[in-house]
Amino acid sequence: MKIGYKLFAEAYGPKEIVRQAVEAERAGFDFVEISDHFHPWLYSQDHSGFAWSMLAAIAARTSTITMATGVTCPTVRYHPAIIAQAAATTAILSDGRFVLGVGSGERLNEHIVGVGWPSVTVRHEMLREALEIIRLLWTGGYHSYEGRHLDLEDARVYDLPEEQPQIIVAAGGPQAAKIAADLGDGLFNTEAVPDVVEAYRKAGGRGPRYGEVPVSWAADEQEAVASAHRLARFGQTGWKVMAELPNPVNFEAATALIGEDVIRQNVACGPDPERHLEVARQFAGAGFDHLVLMNSGPDPDGFMRFYQRELAGPLRALGD
Repeated sequence: MKIGYKLFAEAYGPKEIVRQAVEAERAGFDFVEISDHFHPWLYSQDHSGFAWSMLAAIAARTSTITMATGVTCPTVRYHPAIIAQAAATTAILSDGRFVLGVGSGERLNEHIVGVGWPSVTVRHEMLREALEIIRLLWTGGYHSYEGRHLDLEDARVYDLPEEQPQIIVAAGGPQAAKIAADLGDGLFNTEAVPDVVEAYRKAGGRGPRYGEVPVSWAADEQEAVASAHRLARFGQTGWKVMAELPNPVNFEAATALIGEDVIRQNVACGPDPERHLEVARQFAGAGFDHLVLMNSGPDPDGFMRFYQRELAGPLRALGD
């Protein structure tokens, strides 16, 4: 079992995100995963630095920890050629410590370029074409591509790493799970859903499965619950909502009736390691072998010490 730390880029500024990545390496995490957003989800978060700049800074200040986008959308706000180039450069700067996590996107970030927000079926078609373009450009040389939604004209990525980064595809259902199996190297999900893992495997997927585990550490349980409610209640709306709303004001409205009782039920809150392990076991039991700890507590450094002291060993043992 590999254990990662989520760099919550909507909740912290760019310099703090880089600092947390350095501390995560010192704490013994296997990898860090960073969200790639233009907007935060909620007013209470109030940050959204450029993920690729932060990744470059993290690569320069670390030496062993792997980095991943969790996840980037290579279809609307970015053209896949730009992501092919960005991922290749990041892999070189990190000496091969980079994993490209991709997904079909959220309207929250993608609507800003003013081209409209496609249906989920079209978004999946676009993601397939984007992955084909990225793979094509990573083979070297000049390439063109004519798709139903995306085109490429005489493009070449000149600086390529010795080994292509793994591509991990976010999937909330069987259609996206098949894309992950067909064109990706692994699967990513934010829910402990065994059906998605099973769909990925049935479609031929044999790669790593990343699951984002919701936790909130504080020495006082109620403080942890309040912090998770303030920063992470958006996650309780589910992907059918999260993919469709355009701005933080809409998520404020969508989460207005989500109370702390919902957070307490679904997020591992407080100082009890058994509660954190209980939630993590749901993901391990669903078939995930890379657990990303998404901490929405008020003290990141305290959480990392808690991880070292109480969680690291038991979490790794979940893979035995």
